[in-house]
Amino acid sequence: MVPDEAVLSPTMSAAEIKALLELRHANPHALLGAHQFDHSVVVRALRPDAGEVIVIPDDGAPQSMRPYPGTSLFETRVANRTRLDYRLEIHHLDGEIRKIHDPYAFPPTLGELDLYLINSGQDERAYQKLGAHVREHAGVRGVAFAVWAPNAAGVSVVGDFNHWDGRIHQMRSLDSSGIWELFIPELTAGACYKFELRTQAGGPPMLKTDPYAAAMELPPRTGSIVYEPTYRYTDDDWLERRAKTDPYRSPMSIYEVHLGSWRRDPAEPQRQLSYRELAPMLADYVSDMGFTHVELLPVMEHPYSGSWGYQVTGYFAPSARWGTPDDFRFFVDHLHNRGIGVLLDWVPAHFPKDDFSLGRFDGTALYEHIDPRQGEHPDWGTYIFNYGRSEVRSFLISSALKWLGDYHADGLRVDAVASMLYLDYARREGEWIPNRYGGRENLDAVDFIRQLNETVYRLNPGISMIAEESTAWGAVSRPTYLGGLGFGFKWDMGWMHDTLDYFTKDPVHRRFHHQDLTFGFLYAWTENFILPLSHDEVVHGKSAMLSKMPGDRWQQFANLRALYGYMWAHPGKKLLFMGSEFGQWREWHSEESLDWHLCQYDEHRGLQTLVRDLNRIYRNEPALWEADTEPAGFRWVDLHNADENVIAFLRIAPHSGRSILCVCNFSPVVRRRYRVGVPVAGLYREILNSDSAFYAGTNVGNGGAVMAEAIPWHGLDFSLRLTLPPLATMWFAVP
Repeated sequence: MVPDEAVLSPTMSAAEIKALLELRHANPHALLGAHQFDHSVVVRALRPDAGEVIVIPDDGAPQSMRPYPGTSLFETRVANRTRLDYRLEIHHLDGEIRKIHDPYAFPPTLGELDLYLINSGQDERAYQKLGAHVREHAGVRGVAFAVWAPNAAGVSVVGDFNHWDGRIHQMRSLDSSGIWELFIPELTAGACYKFELRTQAGGPPMLKTDPYAAAMELPPRTGSIVYEPTYRYTDDDWLERRAKTDPYRSPMSIYEVHLGSWRRDPAEPQRQLSYRELAPMLADYVSDMGFTHVELLPVMEHPYSGSWGYQVTGYFAPSARWGTPDDFRFFVDHLHNRGIGVLLDWVPAHFPKDDFSLGRFDGTALYEHIDPRQGEHPDWGTYIFNYGRSEVRSFLISSALKWLGDYHADGLRVDAVASMLYLDYARREGEWIPNRYGGRENLDAVDFIRQLNETVYRLNPGISMIAEESTAWGAVSRPTYLGGLGFGFKWDMGWMHDTLDYFTKDPVHRRFHHQDLTFGFLYAWTENFILPLSHDEVVHGKSAMLSKMPGDRWQQFANLRALYGYMWAHPGKKLLFMGSEFGQWREWHSEESLDWHLCQYDEHRGLQTLVRDLNRIYRNEPALWEADTEPAGFRWVDLHNADENVIAFLRIAPHSGRSILCVCNFSPVVRRRYRVGVPVAGLYREILNSDSAFYAGTNVGNGGAVMAEAIPWHGLDFSLRLTLPPLATMWFAVP
């Protein structure tokens, strides 16, 4: 009910109060709070939760406010004042009495420059302005809320603190920025909240989680949480070393982990361990195994566990499944202090359509493109970000910088880059719109990716941006000033597919697939590659790594050991998904722990020992990583022996002068007196043999060392006469 004009204060109209009561007023501060009028100050408060409201001036007598008839809008006039400092005494309907600072007595928490930078896409840390932030404002401590919703007719903050009643804390729209803002004094960290939005089209209000929320409720609950970090990092030494390290000329062996299923307490198999529980356990294991980094499947909040985190609803919030944001800070800090880097999977390609999240956020296509041919993913049933919108760029770049800056992550593996780059990705003819030049490239996405990489590298020295990009798009990991996308590394999906295609063949047929081994070397230095054997290869009927291998049980283990030996010698950084290092038989299941009990058996323990030794030797031998990204670090020795399934090559460290000879026999036949060319005379130490008894192999080998003979072979001046174990890879240190 709107009061009659006759009873209204001269400073507001019936239309204004109608909009206020319908929660569709763009500037409730213009009506509520204190306003000077005719040598007095008029104070108004909309309190549907109150039976009585009293104004308590800082320097005067309390004054009761009267409600307008039929409304919960209270007003009083304090005479002979030009300004008023006051508090409100709220007599709640349930009998509680509280004294509060009036939220509508405070100026905006954002300035014109803040609004300009966010709207123009130049605010690199928009998460420090938008969202919910505990701060002192105008001398009072409380929480500043801000949300971008340019097409909303009205926005309120709702939560436990106001009984989820959108009438009590209505926000104001700041000029033409589309940003709504409100400071709620005395509110503290821990409060659960959402934004209640009313659309221009009318209808019931929408309840949305904060796009910039720093923390969220434990799924399936979807509320945002006001969070104030208190953790103090102790990893300054790590960050200083990282900033001085060249990742391209350093070892990088990555252990890919899903936190919810890496390990669970056998006594409580349904309970997922927390960040703080996992940190020392994972650090101990990764250190023992010799990996340089862990890469985490997305820890950003997501509603559906079965998405493994790849359908994100909280782009700034670590998942509450494993603890608080400070718990995650502890996790990263602990691994850094153990000498382990932390990479995070990050998903700027698409987001789910859950009603509480980003989709149609203010009733319109805001974060996503309005045209479904550009804004909806046909295979995944998700929305695609509108990369041409400046505020969306601010949102995504700020998300990346939040994880790299506030959470000290050492890099981001950007998921599904190919789906971003191509307008026709997963679409048939007629289902996509060409760009302005008639091509299939998503030019807005390309510009965004370049801006993203330029920004994060400038602000975070030593980090790595990694593209999961599965096509032949050129210069993915080349600088933007050379026309590239600006990533530091690219997953070599071609190597992964070709290599697994070869190794899953019965050895008797491998002679016909020899090119699968050799083709990757034709493009090995066109990008800065990471060789991935990731989670995607051990799910959805693809079988676990060990189960992919052909032959009987002995051959399966031997094949997998040979594959890993070959992979660690191959140019490129390494990535291996958890469980693959000890030969889990079954596919990965995200709701269950890995099958750690298998490590009690010799073959599984032998495979695990091999991976440990591969990492140890790899980290200590510059030849295996110093020139990963340049042809000078590699030379073929024996390339064409498809009939016997044998290859041999040299890895070379041009700066330190060290070299490693890798010889692979991918047949189950022992090959004796096999001659391999080598570059210099001397004693060649056998530093790795995947058929060693230490790895549960047959222990066929060369007695630990072989002397080179002055017999030219394979275009080299010297050669070795070797015994090649069956289904095995050997490494020799070149003298």
